[in-house]
Amino acid sequence: MIATVEELAERVPSGASVALPPDNSLVPCELVRALIRRDIRGLRLIGVPVSGYATDLLIGAGAVAELETSAVTLGEAGSAPRFLAALAQGRIKVFDATCPAMHARLQAAEKGVPFLPLRGVLGSDILAHRPDWKVIQNPFAESPDPILLLPALCPDFGLFHAPMVDAEGNVWVGRRRELATIAHASRRSLVTVERRMPGNFLEDERLAPGVITAPYIEAVAVAQRGAWPLGLFDEYPADSAHLMEYAKLARSEEGFRTYLARYVLLSEHVAAQ
Repeated sequence: MIATVEELAERVPSGASVALPPDNSLVPCELVRALIRRDIRGLRLIGVPVSGYATDLLIGAGAVAELETSAVTLGEAGSAPRFLAALAQGRIKVFDATCPAMHARLQAAEKGVPFLPLRGVLGSDILAHRPDWKVIQNPFAESPDPILLLPALCPDFGLFHAPMVDAEGNVWVGRRRELATIAHASRRSLVTVERRMPGNFLEDERLAPGVITAPYIEAVAVAQRGAWPLGLFDEYPADSAHLMEYAKLARSEEGFRTYLARYVLLSEHVAAQ
């Protein structure tokens, strides 16, 4: 289904669990701004596997109650100031994880199994803070051999951006296959794209490997430069100057409100800047 960005945002209710990709992997920033404009609250964000600009923006806007991720960072722009402030003030609940653990939990949901095993986390202090993760004896081992079981993670919504959608509703994401995992694991996937294309990507041998097929996509909206200020492949780079401006303004609540007024709480598409 083709919709507008605002219509996509209306589909996400307050309190929903929402999976977002990392800053280098097609973040739907224009959709995130639309969520903030409709004053969404109580989101349970899932960073796949880490979180960045969009997560910090949502936290600063008061839209987030819980966050599960492996890290929150603005990369070269520094730390995520609104995340750190909310954490220090106890305004959000954070579930710490690792990158392999986040992927494994989504892969379990993708495969339709209740859990997946993992070894790498054993011996870390993360286990002391994750009672929902279970360590058991390997049932196939004759000697002591602990193994970690991670429960499947099925987000209410997977949100991401992509370069294009075809006439059949197939979305092309290139080699960003973690987006396919998000789409397969989530109950509903909402996608913004740069453009619509004729034909069927699955009929093109070069494009087909990078496709998420239409049955996994609930709705699509065209949003040109919809990943801005983050980048999109070779189409446009990340706006480093803007991210630095955000990081500077977001250090204070007053500065963050200035940023929202300037770049988010506008009816027109601000990415054109």
